[in-house]
Amino acid sequence: MTKPLSLLSIPGEFVEADELGKMTTLFLGAAAGSEKLYVNIDKVQPGAKSVKYHSHSLQEEFFLILAGEGTLRLDGEEYSVTKGSFVAKPAGKEIAHQFINTGTDVLEILDVGLKVQGDVAYYPDEDVYYIRGKKSFAGSDALADWDSEPNR
Repeated sequence: MTKPLSLLSIPGEFVEADELGKMTTLFLGAAAGSEKLYVNIDKVQPGAKSVKYHSHSLQEEFFLILAGEGTLRLDGEEYSVTKGSFVAKPAGKEIAHQFINTGTDVLEILDVGLKVQGDVAYYPDEDVYYIRGKKSFAGSDALADWDSEPNR
């Protein structure tokens, strides 16, 4: 446990902005010393996307809209979200998700989830798999005749 921190003074090493200034993430959980849980605030500029549309094999997530409005792409559907909207993405269900800021103000999202070793992210728009911290590969490059049965 660490001492209480303030959103107004998050140390710079716990703030990440993309190259175009369209998305900023405050890594609150990391700043506070969280080990099994991540807690972030994502700030998405108008017209920008929070992340590429993706799913997780093991990671459970919870999202709460703190400010702004936008569209949530979730499991093949689109939903309008505004301040106070929230949704959970249970573990073990490969539900693709992405927020898009379709409003005129910054879309702020509280993003909470579990840090899970071995989680595989899948990006269906691109047919790409990513093993966190290891590598990525295209699903179309999979071996057509391979399966997991060891005795064939």
